Amino acid sequence: MITRRTLRPIRGGLAALGAVAASALSAQEATQTGVPVDVPTHEALEDPFNRAFKVDELEWLDADDTTALRWDVDMWAGYSLNKLTLRTEGEERDGNTERAELELLWTRSVARWWDVVAGARTDFAPGSDKNWAAFGVQGLAPYRFDLEATAFLSDGGDSAARVEADYDLLITSRLILQPQIELNWFGQSDVSRGYGSGLSSGEAALRLRYEIRREVAPYIGLVHERLWGQTADAAQAAGRDPDDTSLVAGIRLRF
Repeated sequence: MITRRTLRPIRGGLAALGAVAASALSAQEATQTGVPVDVPTHEALEDPFNRAFKVDELEWLDADDTTALRWDVDMWAGYSLNKLTLRTEGEERDGNTERAELELLWTRSVARWWDVVAGARTDFAPGSDKNWAAFGVQGLAPYRFDLEATAFLSDGGDSAARVEADYDLLITSRLILQPQIELNWFGQSDVSRGYGSGLSSGEAALRLRYEIRREVAPYIGLVHERLWGQTADAAQAAGRDPDDTSLVAGIRLRF
């Protein structure tokens, strides 16, 4: 006579067999579709469109007995692997724009924390407009240094390169010290723009910022600029010190 007690182990065995079969079917579907097991399809494939606006530097500095305004601003829009970036930086002294450039770059992620960039750059000052093609890499180097290295080739055949690196040292969760270094190199001299061939300029900076919140951070700091070769000669001829240290105060913004 078949009783409930007799059927109980049979039902348990059938349930276990069904679970094994379902697991095998899920694994087979994951192999065919490339979607991991237990991850909803819409979450695995989702890559939302994002955008950001950043003011890395908007600062006033006291240099060569004059007041200067400097900016370094960029904005990007795109997806996790591909982005379009618009970047501008420059300097104005006593109401005259001494340096201004604009870059339009396509950014492609090639490894964890690393991107390749390609695009165009236009220098609006000093002198007449000058166009460059830009190629480079950017990312997070060992010990968490932010690194950017870019090579440029102008429409007239001139070449240039720039390397920038910075590091955030957390004193507290809101107080952050940022050392930064930048080097500029040119393959040819351009007297009208005030730079010579070879290593033309370098800058070392130390900025201390306080993040009122992550999006808003006023800062103060020191910036030391050093010019070499014909670039230094051109600066002296224009009445500028080729080896100068300045106090800066500014604000950093994120949107």
